[in-house]
Amino acid sequence: FRFKDSLAQDLRGADLVISHAGAGSCLETLEQGKPLIVVINDKLMNNHQLELAKQLQSDGHVLCCSCSTLVETLQSMDLSTLKPFPPGQPEKFASFLDKVVEFQ
Repeated sequence: FRFKDSLAQDLRGADLVISHAGAGSCLETLEQGKPLIVVINDKLMNNHQLELAKQLQSDGHVLCCSCSTLVETLQSMDLSTLKPFPPGQPEKFASFLDKVVEFQ
C-alpha cells in the first residue's frame, strides 16, 4: 500500500504479512499475532530498520530477508518456529514515568 489510514482490517484477515522493517508496521502486525516476514531495505543509511528486524528475528518473532532473498525465504519458511510477541505493558511504563518525573 502506498498509504492507508489503517491496516487493522487487512491484518485481521491476513495469514501472512510481508512488510518493510518500520517499527509501526512490525509492532502492529506482531500485536495482531500474525506471522511476519520483514524485508530489509539495505539501501538506507544508518539503518535502524535493520537493527529492529535483526533483533526481532534473533528473538524468534519474525523472519528477515532482503528483496533478493524473498522468494527463497518464502520457499523455505517454517512459520511454526515463530514465537508469539509478548503484549505491551503500558502500565509499567506509566509507573516508571511517574517515578522519573516524581508524580508518585
